This record gives sequence, C-alpha cells and structure tokens, in this order.
Amino acid sequence: MPNIMWTWQQAAVAAGVLAVVWGVLKARGAAPRSRPFVSEAALIIVLYGLWQLVGSLSGNGDYSAVGRGQWIWNAERTLWLPNERSLQSWVLPHPLIVQAANLYYATMHFTVLIIFLVWLFTRHRELYGRWRTVLAVVTAACLLIQFLPVAPPRMVPVTGMVDTAVVYNQSVYGTIGGFQADQLSAMPSVHVGWAVLVAIAVCSVTKSRWRYLAVAHAALTVFVVVVTGNHFWADGIVAVALLLVALGVDLFSRTLWQRFATRRKESANSSEASASLVDAA
Repeated sequence: MPNIMWTWQQAAVAAGVLAVVWGVLKARGAAPRSRPFVSEAALIIVLYGLWQLVGSLSGNGDYSAVGRGQWIWNAERTLWLPNERSLQSWVLPHPLIVQAANLYYATMHFTVLIIFLVWLFTRHRELYGRWRTVLAVVTAACLLIQFLPVAPPRMVPVTGMVDTAVVYNQSVYGTIGGFQADQLSAMPSVHVGWAVLVAIAVCSVTKSRWRYLAVAHAALTVFVVVVTGNHFWADGIVAVALLLVALGVDLFSRTLWQRFATRRKESANSSEASASLVDAA
C-alpha cells in the first residue's frame, strides 16, 4: 500500500502554498471570512508537519528506543494492564479485521481531525479558537516527549507482537539506513490524543446524536493502534493525560482573562463615574 500520509517536507510545501494563497487573497481584498480559513488550514498542516519531522528526528538510528519500549512493556505488566499481545492474538485469525485496522490507522487519524476542524470552524466559529489552541498545546507537549525515541511494541522483540501492516503490505512507514527511524516516536500516541480531543470537543459543542460518532472514533483509534502493534496502552494513557493538562491550562488561562477583563471594565466604569461627579461639581 502506498504511503498516504504526508511527509514533513510535503506538509511544509502545502503550508507554503496556503501562505501564498492567503497573501493573494489579502492583496486582492478578498472577503475577510475566506482568509481565516486558509490561515487556519496552514496552521494545522504545520502542526502535522512538525509531528512528522519530530518522528524522523527522534529515530536517528537510536536502538536504545527498543530498550525503552521493553521497559514500558515490563512496567505495564507490573501494573497489571491488559496485555496488548493477547488483544492482537484475538484479531490475527481474521484477515479482514486486521486489514481494516491497518487502513483505519493509516487514513482516519488526520482525516477525522480535518473534518472536525472544518465543521467547528464553519458551524461553531465562536468555539473554534479554544479547541484549536488546546490542539496546539497537546500536540506541542507530545512532540517534546517524542524527541526521546521509543519503539512501538511491534518493534520490541519481547512483546512477540506482529507488524500487521507489513504482513499485509499496508505499511505507511519507510526504512532509513536499515532501521525504521521514523517510527521511533511511539510515546505518547498522537493518534489517541487527537481522537480523544475530537470526542471531548464534539460532545461539549453539540448534543446531536451524531456526536457519538466522535466517541466511536476515539474508541476505534485506541483499539486500532494497539491491535496493529503501533502503540502500547501507556502511549495512549500519557497522551490523554497531556490532553487533560492542556484542557486545564486552557480553563485556567480563560478564567484569568475573564477576571482581568472584569476588573478592567469595573475600573473603567469607576473612572467614568468619578469623571461624571467632577463634571457635575
């Protein structure tokens, strides 16, 4: 299967093209409503490109990543977390399920995020800025951790897990210098972080029955990244923890801003009242 995920170079080109489009629209005096869409699309593609870039840099042929993956595996067994190998063994006898899982992993991660952002931007513009900021914060936090290379379970021999994408020729990853360096950014799972963010955001924004599709996507993503051997449970747990921190930071910053705005308004009203008294005198 061809690699359908953009490299960081392709993402950089796409972001550059959008920047040019934004400049042309501004120069021609295009409707202000169209320019923000282009700039936001460029921002999201830049985030994606950074994720891909960090993935390529974190590998760098560092075989210690396998040791870190083994440490996570052993820690999970100590904590009595479910065994990823057992889950995969239930699915392996069913080729259609395995291939569907590989395809979902390769295609739905970025696709669902884009659909979510477009929907939020066009239907709930007043809430878009908040969730875009949370997305940027959690993505940046994941990228910082991913500079420390960690191999996925399918690359850690002690797990005994199968690289299902390779078995069915559906891998979206390449090999660099004999070692698949761009895959050594398993911890934390950006797939899980983004999927859970979409589920939380959609459920908080709308009460439509369709919101359960976002919840289903998050659950399927967790299932898929584990059953294909691309992530440990711990990768998803850490990603969700970072998401909760990002949500907390967002709530705290908005609360502070509201308090500041309220005090500033009260101060302005007080100044106006004092000026009125002086004028009356």
